Amino acid sequence: MSTIVRDLRLPANRSVLLLGPRQTGKSTLVRAELPKNSWTIDLLQHDTWLRYAKEPGRFRLEAEAKIRAGIRTIFVDEIQRVPELLDEVHGLIERTKVRFLLTGSSARKLKRHGANLLAGRASVRHLHPFTLRELGDRFSLDRVLSFGSLPPVATADEATAIDILRAYVDTYLREEIQAEALVRNIGGFSRLLDVVAAECGSVVNFSALGREAGIATRTVQEYFQLLEDTLILHRLEPWRKSARARMISHPRFYLFDTGVTNALARRLSAAPDSALFGRLFEQWVVLESLRLLDYRQSEARLFFWRTHNGAEVDLVLERYGKLVLAAEIKSGRRLSGADITGLRSFAEVHPKADLVVVANVPEPYALHDVEVLPFRRFFERLGSYL
Repeated sequence: MSTIVRDLRLPANRSVLLLGPRQTGKSTLVRAELPKNSWTIDLLQHDTWLRYAKEPGRFRLEAEAKIRAGIRTIFVDEIQRVPELLDEVHGLIERTKVRFLLTGSSARKLKRHGANLLAGRASVRHLHPFTLRELGDRFSLDRVLSFGSLPPVATADEATAIDILRAYVDTYLREEIQAEALVRNIGGFSRLLDVVAAECGSVVNFSALGREAGIATRTVQEYFQLLEDTLILHRLEPWRKSARARMISHPRFYLFDTGVTNALARRLSAAPDSALFGRLFEQWVVLESLRLLDYRQSEARLFFWRTHNGAEVDLVLERYGKLVLAAEIKSGRRLSGADITGLRSFAEVHPKADLVVVANVPEPYALHDVEVLPFRRFFERLGSYL
């Protein structure tokens, strides 16, 4: 089976901090770019982690010896395990011409330790699960909605994919993140994960979630921030003219992978019904759109749109302060005028924006004054704005 080529390209002549959830392929991507005269430090190895955790300064001494011996590229894997090393890396970048390639799965640990985030000395990039374009002919909508597109899952048979995803949520999400966060209310955190999976893509009311999970509102907010910092959740803000208004409005949150969502909700073995299929389709389209913007390094931003009267549009694209595209996401193959009421309400306020429905249909067509696009065509259209 041929190797899947990733859309993300690392800057060729700069040091890079590559962030992404576990098992998205960060190490594989970096190792494919390493020249022969490179040095690799894997902080997932216990003895290596222990050596530098006890004495971070030793890393600098060892790196300087490697540099004198001709090393020009240094790769540190999972640097958030010893965030103090970033200070040493920063100094080495300033004093030498060595290129550093760093990976991490938790921005939270780096922030929490007050680590020097390299002060612009390195480019920051994010790696996501496989995209539609990366999967190419291997892409199957039904499979991606059920099992997601984490690299080890995407290339596995169904039984193995289920095992990987169950282990991911049980070992990583429920245990490692709890340990990292020093979560005291383990039961509350675990219940919140269940609620997040069940309500993925809904407008979030922290107080209501707290009541459902049996934990305080402030604690819910802290846990959501934890999940964002560990790159497990993506926040989608409602569009408002004022940035301050956006901050106080209720956002939507999407788990970073549909397979992880299904694993948390314990529904990996059952085919989704039409309602669940629709919610997973929306989640996947939103995630795919966010990945596209990220990989393009676009200045455009995605929001959702909602009025006080309840009219909604799933995705709107803002470019240079103006809304240029509004997209409603529908998984059904038969659409009617009722499916575009939100877009019509949006058009009354923003008549210059393009209106589309992204749908699971084979060919594009017009529904009144709105374009209905197959999801592949939609992503091509979205890319044309970036």
